[in-house]
Amino acid sequence: MLSSTRCRIANPLRLFSRHLNAASTSVPHVESLPGLSQPEPITASDAKVAPILEPIYLALAPTLTPKAADPQPADSLIVLDPTVFRHPIRTDILHLCVTHYLDSLRQGSASTKTRGEVKGSGHKVRPQKGSGKARIGDAQNPILRGGGVAFGPKPRDFSTKLPRKVIEMGMRVALSSKIRDEKLGAVARLAWPSGKTNPLSRRIDELGWKKTLLVTGEEHVHVGLQRAIRNIPMVSLTTPDKLTVYEVLKWQRIVMDIKALEYFERTLGKDIPTVAVPPL
Repeated sequence: MLSSTRCRIANPLRLFSRHLNAASTSVPHVESLPGLSQPEPITASDAKVAPILEPIYLALAPTLTPKAADPQPADSLIVLDPTVFRHPIRTDILHLCVTHYLDSLRQGSASTKTRGEVKGSGHKVRPQKGSGKARIGDAQNPILRGGGVAFGPKPRDFSTKLPRKVIEMGMRVALSSKIRDEKLGAVARLAWPSGKTNPLSRRIDELGWKKTLLVTGEEHVHVGLQRAIRNIPMVSLTTPDKLTVYEVLKWQRIVMDIKALEYFERTLGKDIPTVAVPPL
């Protein structure tokens, strides 16, 4: 049990300086001590070496329109950058990115009228005294029907700010989670010869790409694929520059072409040593 008597504590900085002065007068210098040499300087080899990451190998999936010039999916592997597709899973970063995206979608257009904005005169409804009822002002009083709203919503901006590096880390974490769960596929290209929806829908059913988001990195997205995929439910098409962390987590499966993967490696990759890829 603590004592009830109070004690005054001296200034800790003053005590520290007092002990330091006493030590400087009583303890000799390191160089003057016999048999004691100066410590060797730390070299670059003693510093902590960054870990070398191993690349990720991903097999190609069949394309929508297979051609003879395309590489065979069974015999083709692509090498992915581990700094982008093998990032440690950070659920807190994903939460920040998803909240930031959903906040930007809020309109914030709700608006109500205060008692000063409601149409009507400012004449007092009844006398202050003598009626036997509570005192009240004009007809725009918030307690009356048709009056103003007290502390009601007004138009506001719900968007929040998030550093660009946090958003980039969130994309690395989202893509790495898809790789870990085996929900990220890669194809040589994404194209469709015509704008007919029915043939494309049957082809997607054959590949098992329901609830799939297709991401193409082509500068000019194939017009036939854009038109044919519009009326197919639970399937969508986008580009890597428009892809968000929320969409990566929302869709059950992501299928990208090689150019889309190269885009993410170019924009999100880090200069960290990796294991060399063995020659073919």
